[in-house]
Amino acid sequence: MKKLQDHGSCFVCGKTNPNTLGMEWYLDDKNQIDACFIFTTHHQGPPGFVHGGASAAVLDEAMGLAIWYAGYRVVTVNLNLDYRKPVPLGEPIQIIGAMCGKTKRRVEATGKMVLPDGTVAVFAKGV
Repeated sequence: MKKLQDHGSCFVCGKTNPNTLGMEWYLDDKNQIDACFIFTTHHQGPPGFVHGGASAAVLDEAMGLAIWYAGYRVVTVNLNLDYRKPVPLGEPIQIIGAMCGKTKRRVEATGKMVLPDGTVAVFAKGV
């Protein structure tokens, strides 16, 4: 896997942003984006769990990166999330993004947040 550069002042991964989430992204040999991240109380929504907006932000970024590294310069038009299980704080969570389709005017991607036991806690699909 290849470690990707941060994006300056990006909210999710920027090193120059004092309020960044601090994600570090990797690109695998299938052009899939991958990260392992431990969310803290700074990312809390319900007590002990990650805020849904933080989940949406990291999945949007992972899916967008997968599309950018596939060579398409796009922005998110639509993002749908399926919150299947609460994402706990303090545990390593795997975040994955992948491009899954392209038509003449649309590029589609999926993303997921995976718990340590392999359960998909949050699934996303976007255009």
